[in-house]
Amino acid sequence: MKGLREIVLIHDLKKQGLSISAIARKVGSDRKTVRKYLDRGLEAPVYGPRRPRERVLEPYERYLSERVQTYPDLSGARLLREIRELGYNGGYTAVTDFLREVRPSRQAQFERRFETPPGKQAQVDFAEFTVEFTDEPGVVRKVWLFSMVLGHSRWLWGRFVASQNLHSVLRCHIAAFTAIGGVPAEILYDRMKTAVVGEDEAGVVTYNASLVALLNHYGAVPRACQPYRAKTKGKVERPFRYIRQDFFLARTFRNIDDLNSQFDAWRTEVANPRTHATTRRVVNEAFAEEHPHLKSLPVIPYSAVLTVERRVSKEGMVSVGGNFYSVPDTTRRRTLEVQHHTTELRIFEDGRLIARHPVLEGKARRRVDPAHRKAPPKTPVPASLPQTRHRPLEFYGAVGRRLAAVGGRS
Repeated sequence: MKGLREIVLIHDLKKQGLSISAIARKVGSDRKTVRKYLDRGLEAPVYGPRRPRERVLEPYERYLSERVQTYPDLSGARLLREIRELGYNGGYTAVTDFLREVRPSRQAQFERRFETPPGKQAQVDFAEFTVEFTDEPGVVRKVWLFSMVLGHSRWLWGRFVASQNLHSVLRCHIAAFTAIGGVPAEILYDRMKTAVVGEDEAGVVTYNASLVALLNHYGAVPRACQPYRAKTKGKVERPFRYIRQDFFLARTFRNIDDLNSQFDAWRTEVANPRTHATTRRVVNEAFAEEHPHLKSLPVIPYSAVLTVERRVSKEGMVSVGGNFYSVPDTTRRRTLEVQHHTTELRIFEDGRLIARHPVLEGKARRRVDPAHRKAPPKTPVPASLPQTRHRPLEFYGAVGRRLAAVGGRS
């Protein structure tokens, strides 16, 4: 079928006086075709419906539909990685376009965006997650994700913990600063109890003294976000939704250690190497530029001590923070002094150190130092006991025949 441009050319050549045969040679058609278009006059050609092309995404649409029906908040980037492992070689836009059709879109809200200079600020918060570990089938537990995000580069660090208590907060800060390899000038907090103790009528905020002591050691200052203005912590709160959608959903974890191991792998292989949706920069590259602006880590590691007394159980264990730690079998006293350091427990009897344990993460976990348990002594065989003499079977057979013969005579 000829296009409109060729049809116009046929009519123009006819007006110039060319014959049908000459026109056919010029436009590369036979004479019947030329005559047909001359008889019809100038009218646009009518095309039939196009044959539908098979879409590259089509074999994976059922999988995507089932995934978002089960987990509506899974991110498009996560689902793209999953179907690429199944053989999909198309683009990301086709996936997101399809996802908009199969799940309702969220209503966008306009927000004010603010940026911080490199090395200026990090934001800290907790988010609650519910999980059933495969090591404890049928038991649903709550865990909390401590997250620290550098404000300028959006570099992310986090750790799942079983409690939001003060020692968990201190341990997470130390681990975060170590992973970052430096310290920002200030840390922005929500009004969580482990950070903000109170605020007077003049708006002066009182911070937790233990947290302030830790930050002083590292050269940072605390800052509380404005009341009822959670958006001022958007750099750390928005990633929680990203973490839930792109990492947490549709995964299984053996225990909290496995959860943190998988999270560290995802953070280093997916989250920090990605192009950030807001800054449009690769997070790791932005972090490399921000790192020289951070304060150096102190030479001496931070160590905070909380001293408590604990009773020794019949099993030779003491309970600290919901977990159980062993003491030596030779321990005499029933009440011992326990020093709770940031990452270690030290147990004393009459001022003498008798046990050291790393702090356990979680609840109802037990740690027994093998050196605390002596093996029971072997029971020796008394020398006065007569030695058993082994006789051949023929001897017992002869005794039996003798007794039978005596019984028969009687």
